[in-house]
Amino acid sequence: MQENYKPLAIEQEVHKAWEESGVFNVSKSSTQEKYYCLSMFPYPSGRLHMGHVRNYTIGDVISRYQRMLGKNVMQPMGWDAFGLPAENAAMKHGVHPADWTYDNIDYMRDQLKRLGFGYDWSRELATCDPSYYRWEQWFFLKLLEKGLVYKKTAPVNWCPHDMTVLANEQVINGCCWRCDTQVERKEIAQWFLKITAYADELLESLEALDGWPEQVKTMQANWIGRSEGVEMDFPVPELDQPLSIYTTRPDTLMGVTYLAVAAEHPLALRAAENNPEISAFIADCKMMETSEAAMETMEKRGVDSGIKAVHPITGEQVPVWIANFVLMGYGTGAVMSVPAHDQRDFEFANKYGIAIKQVIFAKDGENADCSEQAYTVKGVLRNSGEFDGLTSEQAFVKIAEVLEKDNKGQGKTNFRLRDWGVSRQRYWGAPIPVIYCDDCGTVPVPEKDLPVELPKDVVLDGSQSPLVGHPTFSHVACPSCGKDARRETDTFDTFMESSWYFARFASSKADSMLDESAKYWLPVDQYIGGIEHAILHLLYARFYTKLLRDEGLLVCDEPFKKLLTQGMVLKDGSKMSKSKGNTVDPQALIDEYGADTVRLFIMFAAPPEQSLEWSDSGVDGAFRFLKRLWKQAYSHVEAGGSTQAIDKQALTEEQQVVRRQLHQTIQKVTDDFGRRYTFNTVIAANMELVNTLSKFTDESENGKAVRQEALEAIVLMLSPIVPHICHQLWLDLGHQGAVVSESWPQVDVTALVQDTVELVIQVNGKLRSKISVSIVASKDEVEAMALADEHVKRFIENKPVRKVIVVPNKLINIVV
Repeated sequence: MQENYKPLAIEQEVHKAWEESGVFNVSKSSTQEKYYCLSMFPYPSGRLHMGHVRNYTIGDVISRYQRMLGKNVMQPMGWDAFGLPAENAAMKHGVHPADWTYDNIDYMRDQLKRLGFGYDWSRELATCDPSYYRWEQWFFLKLLEKGLVYKKTAPVNWCPHDMTVLANEQVINGCCWRCDTQVERKEIAQWFLKITAYADELLESLEALDGWPEQVKTMQANWIGRSEGVEMDFPVPELDQPLSIYTTRPDTLMGVTYLAVAAEHPLALRAAENNPEISAFIADCKMMETSEAAMETMEKRGVDSGIKAVHPITGEQVPVWIANFVLMGYGTGAVMSVPAHDQRDFEFANKYGIAIKQVIFAKDGENADCSEQAYTVKGVLRNSGEFDGLTSEQAFVKIAEVLEKDNKGQGKTNFRLRDWGVSRQRYWGAPIPVIYCDDCGTVPVPEKDLPVELPKDVVLDGSQSPLVGHPTFSHVACPSCGKDARRETDTFDTFMESSWYFARFASSKADSMLDESAKYWLPVDQYIGGIEHAILHLLYARFYTKLLRDEGLLVCDEPFKKLLTQGMVLKDGSKMSKSKGNTVDPQALIDEYGADTVRLFIMFAAPPEQSLEWSDSGVDGAFRFLKRLWKQAYSHVEAGGSTQAIDKQALTEEQQVVRRQLHQTIQKVTDDFGRRYTFNTVIAANMELVNTLSKFTDESENGKAVRQEALEAIVLMLSPIVPHICHQLWLDLGHQGAVVSESWPQVDVTALVQDTVELVIQVNGKLRSKISVSIVASKDEVEAMALADEHVKRFIENKPVRKVIVVPNKLINIVV
């Protein structure tokens, strides 16, 4: 055995051994329980950052532990390879997005291998590969057949610089999240997936996700946003169509003093025809940010349309205002406004001098004044005609009945969730497989012509999607009639690729979207990723899983049994980022210390769910511990090691103490790994064990056997976290096979039995001594031994003992 720990040489040899044996490549097994562990796959941006390292180390540790339990473990890796950064990099560096992407993949793959992650590389995929997105296109056309895909014109956030649609979450302070350009509101034709058809199931099946953090489930439930209310019509004499609104508070209907419509609403556009003021206001609204956070804090502005609607019950005229807080994409683009009972409506009414009519009062007669702010709680109706005296709950039912009877409204369940717009006006994405024919309309691309591949000969200058200007891409014969037709030039939102990749990993070589292997491996047993993906990615993945199930391709209802959302990696108290100049390059650390030190520090610094504060001294400390472990093993091996079985009947008290700590550690660490996921305490417990071994100098045959047992157990317990050093130490300790294929150490319950226990002695609450007593000693015997202790006598002197408190198996407190 080498005297000094040389991580780089060891790691190189271990990687070679793993690769030659194909130890991490797996297939279906009828004799083993399957375990599918997956960390969210990365975007190939060029280099790994510490957030990646933490995410993938956690996944690898869990995978290796489950493997040691005898399970058939699959841990794949691939690349979320489409997206705007590749296009921007292509323009900046003058390279094709594909070349930039695949170069980055090659570099990052090497980094992942250097870190020793036990991936089944035979399943590697990149979402920009036509063999991957071919099946995405195929499935899209299946959904089109089922009526779960449709195209409509919709108002969108448009970035004029990137020439693409942005989600609300991608608009920051009115500007594009990538290029900081002022965002505009624009109406364009978009393809949508009908996720709302699954809203009920997406909400209800959250309850079955016992292995998910409550925070994530709550965020998804709020995003889906199921509500019970009433939909009703306010007739508009000037227009052919009434204004349809939805409210969850029909009990306040008699307090409506105005309606508000979105700037894109047909009524608003009609009002703007000969009104410069309204036209200017609508133009302003097109430039505003529409994310939830922005809508919450922005100044509420509006303009009177001059058009009146008719109240569905009283018949009174109600003014219609055009307001910036109403969005066309949500509901009907019109809302009823009750200033007395909604704070936003209250502030708007006060600003513009609109009447405020209170119709809800406190049930118990307490103050329900709304002169200073809206009274928003439920209560009893007054000023409400035939509904006076009803509670809010009673009025909900009664008003709905009256409206339904007169064909003016009805009770309705609504969802905040909106259908998923999947069109993007970019090049570097999967082409949407439809063709437009003047005679035949929208025609799906025939299955034999899939995949529709991206052309390579494109010019990226940022002016528009290269697919629009490409000389041949959009020109195609109609599959139905053979006449000249146009190919769709939009590409899929990249969330489409990441919504099913976990299933493709299970069928990576199949000449179909998924094969029977997917039904074996799914659902994923453990999924790991950042909390920032709590809503969109995880919701779309859950939706896609239900779509695949209904197509007969999967048999599970949910994609991920357990979800772990790891915390961020911080430096100097803030998230690592290039702009702040506080990043740490994992590659430089691997080159200096080796991968195991990086892995050990990452897992020791904090529990997985908590943020991790980077510490250079912590990295040094991790390296020193590995050197100490190596030194312990080296000294033992050089002294001849031990192949002798422990003679349990002949153990000395010191040997018993070491074995007890060892098996207590195995017991604790097994729970920390399997249930608690507190990998930092796994490491801490093993550090304590190594410290104990450093003081254990017994060189008898039984002493060597105890040390051999302890070192082997430490190597096994730490092997999921620091696999390279443990691979080598396992061989050096006399084993032939690789530690990666060994079983998890078992607790010897007989070693946990104690004949004696160490008790702390306090005098007036202060630690003064320790004594070892028989485990069966009586309370009186324990008191007598404590009072007879020489150290204790000095602190008692001749003072009278008032009482002695004995806490069994822990401490004795003598009060004088």
